[in-house]
Amino acid sequence: MNSTINLIIDDLSTVILGKQQQIKLALACLFSEGHLLIEDLPGMGKTTLSHALAAVLGLSYQRIQFTSDLLPSDILGTNIFDAKEHAFSFHQGPVFSQVVLADEINRAGPKTQSALLEAMEEKQVTVDSVKHALPSPFFVIATQNPVNQSGTYPLPESQLDRFFMRISLGFPDKQAEKSLILGLNNRNYDELPVRITPEQLAVIQKEISSVTLSNAVVDYILELVDYTRQSSHFVNPLSPRASIAISRAAKSWAYIEGRDFVLPEDVQAVFSSVTDHRLGLNNQDSGYALIHVPVSL
Repeated sequence: MNSTINLIIDDLSTVILGKQQQIKLALACLFSEGHLLIEDLPGMGKTTLSHALAAVLGLSYQRIQFTSDLLPSDILGTNIFDAKEHAFSFHQGPVFSQVVLADEINRAGPKTQSALLEAMEEKQVTVDSVKHALPSPFFVIATQNPVNQSGTYPLPESQLDRFFMRISLGFPDKQAEKSLILGLNNRNYDELPVRITPEQLAVIQKEISSVTLSNAVVDYILELVDYTRQSSHFVNPLSPRASIAISRAAKSWAYIEGRDFVLPEDVQAVFSSVTDHRLGLNNQDSGYALIHVPVSL
């Protein structure tokens, strides 16, 4: 399966140039059955990455543009009266897709944000007291503009914590941007071949749960987490949920790297993406812990 994952990474790298690290993090998030938050300026490739991921994995895809007047029913769906049947029938909203791009989530009001985040947590939608299961796999990629931009509704800490990872694509290097301008070595996401089926994705997720996490690596994770609780540098210390997320992400990263066991390097590779949004607004907070907690295996 690892050769297939390498093909997926190579395919995505022809659409999102010069961002292999971020591509692998996005895959690790999906393989860990989490949801991804991408915070970046407009035009960085957030939408393209989400489209490309769905295409290469053979998953259904919907994009929801979040605006200030978007209602929860616009996302979840609603019951509509059928005159012929003399009964109400449920019409699914765009959230009923395997990959959902929640574009500019911080431009919608808190009630609409909460509707999506509840669906992410429960993997189901409740309308008029009736539960409707969401498809499997269910992967939300939410994008948001930097919080200093006007007209935004920042996600509160409790809702940020529902995102497994937060990444930023950032600016491409000069060579990658030159290739973009000239149209060299890049292609559209709709040209990507389907590399795996949803059933094969489920197999990957199951295999990752069997990746070995030694006691020594668990202790290293706990030392990192405990440092955020003891140091005055951190406003928001990491919770046990964050500890579990770090271990799951490290397993996925090790699997992507072709191993069935986790090394400290795997923890370090995913630590910032899993913890930065939980620690606060400073993207460098988690790096402070990595510097001050030694690896002693």
